[in-house]
Amino acid sequence: MASATNLRVVSDAHTPNDLDSWWLPFTANRAFKARPRLISRAKGMHYYTPDGRAVIDGVAGLWCCNAGHNRDEIVSAIQAQAQDLDFAPAFQFGHPQGFAAAARIAQLAPGDLEHVFFCNSGSEAIDTALKIALAYWNVSGQGQKTRLIGRERGYHGVGFGGISVGGIVNNRKFFGSLLAGVDHLPATYSREHQAFTKGEPEWGAHLADELERIVTLHDPSTIAAVVVEPMAGSTGVLPPPKGYLKRLREICDKHGILLIFDEVISGFGRLGFAFAAERYGVIPDMITFAKAVNSGTVPMGGVIARKHVYDAFMKGPEHVIELFHGYTYSGHPLACAAAIATLDVYREEKLFERARAMEPVWADAIHSLKDEPGVLDIRTLGLVAGIDLASRPGAFGQRAFEAMDKGFHDEGLMIRITGETIALTPPLIISENEIDEIVEKLRRLIRATA
Repeated sequence: MASATNLRVVSDAHTPNDLDSWWLPFTANRAFKARPRLISRAKGMHYYTPDGRAVIDGVAGLWCCNAGHNRDEIVSAIQAQAQDLDFAPAFQFGHPQGFAAAARIAQLAPGDLEHVFFCNSGSEAIDTALKIALAYWNVSGQGQKTRLIGRERGYHGVGFGGISVGGIVNNRKFFGSLLAGVDHLPATYSREHQAFTKGEPEWGAHLADELERIVTLHDPSTIAAVVVEPMAGSTGVLPPPKGYLKRLREICDKHGILLIFDEVISGFGRLGFAFAAERYGVIPDMITFAKAVNSGTVPMGGVIARKHVYDAFMKGPEHVIELFHGYTYSGHPLACAAAIATLDVYREEKLFERARAMEPVWADAIHSLKDEPGVLDIRTLGLVAGIDLASRPGAFGQRAFEAMDKGFHDEGLMIRITGETIALTPPLIISENEIDEIVEKLRRLIRATA
């Protein structure tokens, strides 16, 4: 229990009186608690501070609130579901909303991606997909296929499987040797060849051929799966080079390797389609999802598997469990109700199509920052942007951190940062005027922190 000396007693009921107890994730806690960035409510495109100040949301919460905040339709669905069914076990039992949500999600996926396994986050989704891949080869009589291939600069959540196949250094180096039998493709980004690209860069498809080298090194008979983000998001927005993902699919098919797309960020309209797999005309063996499936309202994630993956497990005695995996809150009734309501909003307001139409407007506006002081690169894809800033000598990351902090306190703008990269991923409901507002606030921040 926090001591009385740590209490910050205030009269506003929405302001905490003790900042010491909560150890914030992926946060510089000491800096935060010295100058808190507190939000107490949200609506539409905005967050609001406890004192009522509006902050425009440039990142859809955490890449997840694609339909905007506190949509009445979604809130009502959650409230109604809570009154009817608060919880139902997904082990040996089910509930109608779970099957309805799974069917709606499967309908959005391309090809024969037909079967949905629910979990509660993107981290759980990727670990689930990796376990399904390993189990798939076991039940298929090729249990020696255990090696997993990720990619440098890839982000796949914070489970031990996810950080093992992931390729972000600080997410890996503190936690020991991680999973054995993991290798990595090279990252797809080269500032020299791709700087200030709108959409998919022309250079880089050949980097997929590095998979052939890895296959030769380890032999395809040992490799279970390759997992990549179609667009690498958390590392700083790295669009895939033209033809890169198709080449990965070809190599995986050639050598009998499963291909997993981590679409926790790119799913549900972020790139103008239900899934990036549709945008790029590539059907992976599994897709992971989370975040925007219900616009961030209730924790939810999952894996969509192709028919042949699911069917491989549906053998043997019918009373025997086929996959020994799951979570207490898999397919939680509130999360499923929120997902169904959110998918209705996406469909009725044509938000995926809207994102596709707004992509060039967004790209032009963001790229207008090209000549601002210390801007080294800008990358845009769908309704996503990454802006690389020049570091201050001996203080890597300080400039972007200052931009994030000033953005919240001085400009009323929420942005995300990774290293010296500013990442932007606004709700899909954003208007042209709001795009202009975000860009002008960014322009002032870039100049103020130069």
